[in-house]
Amino acid sequence: MDTFMCSSWYFFSFGERTNTQEFASKEAMQKWLPVDLYVGGAEHTVLHLMYARFFTKVLQKHGFISFGEPFAKLRHQGTILAEDGTKMSKSKGNVINPDDVIERYGADSLRLYEMFMGPFEAMKPWDTNNILGVRRFLERIWRLQVSNVVADATTERLAHQTIKKVGEDIENLKFNTAISKLMIFVNELEKLDSGSYEIYKILTQLLAPLAPHVAHELAEQAGFVREDWEKWPTYDPVALAGTFAKVAVQVNGKLRATVELQREVG
Repeated sequence: MDTFMCSSWYFFSFGERTNTQEFASKEAMQKWLPVDLYVGGAEHTVLHLMYARFFTKVLQKHGFISFGEPFAKLRHQGTILAEDGTKMSKSKGNVINPDDVIERYGADSLRLYEMFMGPFEAMKPWDTNNILGVRRFLERIWRLQVSNVVADATTERLAHQTIKKVGEDIENLKFNTAISKLMIFVNELEKLDSGSYEIYKILTQLLAPLAPHVAHELAEQAGFVREDWEKWPTYDPVALAGTFAKVAVQVNGKLRATVELQREVG
């Protein structure tokens, strides 16, 4: 049969790959399915996605599963164009070989650049020269100095803001803005003579989904306990706003100044 047909039911067995009696038990499918997120090119919508829905409808009709749709959410990734703005094609000789890019700049640089190019769904032209920017960003993280100093209130607040922003952006596939927030975070950390290990730990944790090789190497060098480091950091809603707030000073309805006061001031 058509390969799209054969590849349209395999995800049912992901939750129980050692089952030799059936492609998956009802218990396993109930636990792991439906799939939370389906990511693919638009060309899959008519073929792979349609066939997967056929299989799901049949399995539901015969009582094997309780749900009627295989995927809870569908997102299409954008196309990466050649440097001249045209579609990459072997016949045109404008295809970028990722192995060559990895050999020269590293796998994490390639990953980070692809995510930083623009919105997930957008068509984006490739520019090898721009990889240097994200490569330098990773090098800056590598050079950060850390010690046992206690983080100041401003850095602490920025860390919690970064956790919130990066976590939400990754969840919504807004990888380019997540990386932008990390860059802002690193800019501030570079201004310190020495950053705290706790803040550095948060930075490497947030970097891990985006540049896993570098993040894991830095975490190992810093001596972070793996079981603890692999947990996604949580932010404190109170710490997001900080201990100070800007208050406007008005005289006869006109703004005369702004002052910073502690939030606890009544």
